[in-house]
Amino acid sequence: QVQLVESGGGLVQAGGSLRLSCAASGRTFSSNNMVGWFRQAPGKEREFVATIIFTWIGSTTYYSDSVKGRFTISRDNAKNTVYLQMNSLNPEDTAVYYCAAGSYSTRNYLKSSGYDYWGQGTQVTVSS
Repeated sequence: QVQLVESGGGLVQAGGSLRLSCAASGRTFSSNNMVGWFRQAPGKEREFVATIIFTWIGSTTYYSDSVKGRFTISRDNAKNTVYLQMNSLNPEDTAVYYCAAGSYSTRNYLKSSGYDYWGQGTQVTVSS
């Protein structure tokens, strides 16, 4: 059983930065696994933010258009942790951020249904 624990959320002013962490236990991230970040704002559906897919030679990343160029997803193999560096934050980024893990699928890596394990979420609030 995989357990994911997010941390790093908080309150930040517009234009600021935060780094979210997703620490995994119970399984080591390996080839053909993926770890994604999703977010859910009040009254809105959960949406894809970014994902990192582990391959035999490294990793591949994907981002939603709304965060591309501002957010960076990365991993630390030694710590079995995935990070989401968020820069140039704006109030529209306010949401609960969730990390999720699963086995890579070309059909589902952008969808929440493609992920089997979820963290509890961490609140990110961006003030204007």
